[in-house]
Amino acid sequence: MPLSQISAGKPASRATPARARQRPSPNPRLNGSMACDTAFRVVARRHLEDLCANQEATCKRDPSALHQMRIALTHLRAVILFFSPMVDDAVRGEIRDELKWLNTELGAVRDLDVAVERIRSLNKKRPQAVPAFRPWNEKRAEGHRHLARVLRSVRYGSLIEQTSSWIDNGPWSTKTDKQAAKQRAAPIAAYSAEKIAEWEEKLLKKSRKLRKMGTKKRHSLRLLNKRLTYSIDSLEDLFADQRFSKQRTALKQLRKAQKSLGELNDGARGHALAAELLQNDAQMPLQFLGPKREKRLLKKAAKSYRKLSTLQE
Repeated sequence: MPLSQISAGKPASRATPARARQRPSPNPRLNGSMACDTAFRVVARRHLEDLCANQEATCKRDPSALHQMRIALTHLRAVILFFSPMVDDAVRGEIRDELKWLNTELGAVRDLDVAVERIRSLNKKRPQAVPAFRPWNEKRAEGHRHLARVLRSVRYGSLIEQTSSWIDNGPWSTKTDKQAAKQRAAPIAAYSAEKIAEWEEKLLKKSRKLRKMGTKKRHSLRLLNKRLTYSIDSLEDLFADQRFSKQRTALKQLRKAQKSLGELNDGARGHALAAELLQNDAQMPLQFLGPKREKRLLKKAAKSYRKLSTLQE
C-alpha cells in the first residue's frame, strides 16, 4: 500500500498530527501489563509530537530546536525498530525510508551547527577572526535555509500525517493471524526485557573490537548503542518495576558510551566537512579531534562496555 493511501498530506507548516491536536489529555504512562500495541502507540506518538513541536523553531534556525528534532526522530525510528516484529507491514518500509530521508536532512545541518560551534569556541569574543569561521558559517546558513524549505514541503507534511495515521491504524494493527494477535496483546514488560537483552548482547559482542575499529565500524557501533539507549529511554515509565533494575543501571553506562562515541563521530564528521571546504579553497586551520583526545574517548567507551558486560553476569 503506497503512503498516499494512508492519509492525505497537509501543508508542512501545520504538520501537527490531527489526533494529537484533538486529544485533551496527555499521553498515558506505560505500565508493565500494558499490551504491546498500546505501548507502541503511546511512545511513538510522544516522539512524533516532540518532532512536530520543534519544527517551527528549527525553520527559524534555532540550533537547539534542530537538535531536539533529531533526538525525537531518532527515538521514533528506534521505537519502530524495537517493535518491528509486531508493526511490520506493507507500509512500514516506506515510512522507514521517509524517516531516513528526514534524518539525513536534519543530520547534515546539525553537523554544520556542531562544526561552527567548535570553531566559535576558539575565539568566543571574536569568532569571525578565525579564518575558517566565515566559510563554515556561510555553509551553515545555506544548510538552514535548505532545511526550512524541507520542513515546509509537501513531502514533510505528508510524512508526518501518514506516520501519525500508521501509528494508530496501520495495517499492522488489523492483522488477523494468531501470531500477530499474540504480539499485539503481549505485556510490554515481558517483551521489553527480552528485546533489550537481545540487543544488549549484540552490542557487547561488537564492542569487544572497539579499539581496533575504523571510523565506519565505530559509527556502526555508535548506531547500535544509540538504538538501544533510545529504546530503553523511551520505556522509562517501566523502570519503577523491579524487573527493570538492571536496565536502569545499564542505561547509565550506555549513555556514557554514547557520549564518547558521539564526540568521536562529531570529530570524524568535522574532518570530512573540512576536507569538503578545503576543496573550495576555504582555510581550515584547526583539528576537530586530536589523537590524544581520541584515545581517551575510546578508553572511556571501552570502560563503559566492560561495566555493562558485568551486569549480564
